[in-house]
Amino acid sequence: MSNFYTESPLWHEKIGDIHALLERVKINEERFREQNGDVLRLRKLSRIMSIHASTAIEGNRLSLSQVSDVINGVPVWGPPKDVKEVQNAWQAYNGLDSYDPWSADDLLGAHSLMTSELIGESGTFRSVDVAVMRSDGIVIHRGANPASVPCLVAELFDWGRESPAHPLIKSSAVHFMLEHIHPFRDGNGRIGRLWQTLILSKWNPLFAWMPIETLVHYNQALYYKALQDSHSNGVDCRPFIDCMLDMIENSMYKYIDVATETAYDSDGYVNEPVNEPVKMILVLMRRYPQITYDELAERAGKSRSTVLRIVRQLKEQQRIVRVGSDKNGHWEVFDEKQEISQARQ
Repeated sequence: MSNFYTESPLWHEKIGDIHALLERVKINEERFREQNGDVLRLRKLSRIMSIHASTAIEGNRLSLSQVSDVINGVPVWGPPKDVKEVQNAWQAYNGLDSYDPWSADDLLGAHSLMTSELIGESGTFRSVDVAVMRSDGIVIHRGANPASVPCLVAELFDWGRESPAHPLIKSSAVHFMLEHIHPFRDGNGRIGRLWQTLILSKWNPLFAWMPIETLVHYNQALYYKALQDSHSNGVDCRPFIDCMLDMIENSMYKYIDVATETAYDSDGYVNEPVNEPVKMILVLMRRYPQITYDELAERAGKSRSTVLRIVRQLKEQQRIVRVGSDKNGHWEVFDEKQEISQARQ
């Protein structure tokens, strides 16, 4: 398989940052274990978040709480197709330990689990031509000829098995190339994201639980733009690798936040992460649009690093924007719900 990306000198620094964050993840997991006995419930919550995000990207309408109910066997009032998508994704993700990332048979098996009873060619390479189109009908990319798909997937996996590239780079490149080849009639995005998680988890098991899909969900426009930019002049997935490295890094911050802000009910079940600090910061930004990071930290009673992580997440969710410079600019808040009523009290 010919080279399909050009390297960036910035990748080495980004890889170093992610290595350092892995140590922080381990420390936070250990603290969580000391406070709550084990990390299994934390990891389950993170996986539920990933499944909600990955299916939502493809149009699934179930909320995070509904996805949690489906996975926990609680009846949910929702479209049967959406419920089945979540059930399938849960099974596919739970098979991570058993998959070989360089096995086409395992790829087909995972696709079968992911799309069971949802499409006609579940667990098989597609037999028809496909194209990725914009909402206005413009074709962005045409998948490989269906007859060549098995060979192209085999070549990609041979490259992945033998390549000396760092797993962070390799996983992103394989993710992109699966979208480029488009080996399935449907489910390519879900499988591509799952396979990147698989490759990363074989490098470091902690990545089996990182909510990378959550960050993709928050940043769908950037994700699809990176895919498109990587096709702008032939095939060079450098823009996509840049994008995924950022999302991987931010997913680790997200996991740390979940570990430090997760609450339990009286029966010991994991609830969604506590969001009072988020609400407080939104209230402060509404009341004092020119408030600084240091002032936010002081008034919210949080460390500056915690405030920076929350602000980054709110920006990713497009709930806030900074207008102007850090020194002379101001905050604009777009969420018009509970935070407004609190700010007016």
